[in-house]
Amino acid sequence: MALSLAISPCPNDTFVFDALVHGRVPGAPPVEVTYADVDITNTAAERGAFDLVKVSYAALPWLLDDYHLLPCGGALGRGCGPLVLTRGDRTDLSGATVAVPGERTTAYLLFRLWAADQAPARIEVVPFHEIMPGVAAGRYDAGLVIHEARFTYPRHGLTALVDLGEWWEGDTGLPIPLGAILARRGALDPVEAAAWIRESVRQAWADPEASREYVLAHAQEMEPDVVDRHIGLYVNEFTADLGGAGFAAVEALLGRAADAGLVPQTSSSRATAWTS
Repeated sequence: MALSLAISPCPNDTFVFDALVHGRVPGAPPVEVTYADVDITNTAAERGAFDLVKVSYAALPWLLDDYHLLPCGGALGRGCGPLVLTRGDRTDLSGATVAVPGERTTAYLLFRLWAADQAPARIEVVPFHEIMPGVAAGRYDAGLVIHEARFTYPRHGLTALVDLGEWWEGDTGLPIPLGAILARRGALDPVEAAAWIRESVRQAWADPEASREYVLAHAQEMEPDVVDRHIGLYVNEFTADLGGAGFAAVEALLGRAADAGLVPQTSSSRATAWTS
């Protein structure tokens, strides 16, 4: 039977999963892949819709009963955080309308932690590709953006009010956990699934050109240099293994969010079971 996989069309995901998707990982089953923004996959994972799925770390408290967190394949790092963009010289968000890419995204969770003392007047969930044009046109006072927008926002005449990654790293000293890979309980052996993904990552690094056509085909008209910068930033040592620093970052994010009443409390015993 084919393995159902849901990832974003972003270059980091297609780069990482190219070998697995195209049958070049020994011992792995055939893969049926669905491409969707993370806000969609967060919701789909709540229904148990996929065997392997990319979700926001912020969504984990609602998903760990049905899924294992895999220690590889996701997006976590330094210097790669979400940005809050504005038009003009706004210095805070009090009374503002802010466009965000999803209510259970890590970006929005970080935003809520950062903006606790300057609550916007209104939050609107907007498809990611509409956020920067919407802020530039004045439909929103600010926008929360991720991924390649780090490299392209000046083209829209926008400025960065805050880099939430810099804020997080400066406050905690930890990397920023963005996207996680989950394996559905009862559908996959998480140890096997992690081994398949690690082999896919290994092949991607060993021969980057092998995935080039596939990555560019799904890159939503990104220029090749932006694609390369995107992969270079989001595919890193934490993609191969979260390690102690990666798990500490996840625990810190969800612990702070639970203390602030933003997500359900995740017990320490449940945390240690994330990869068991």
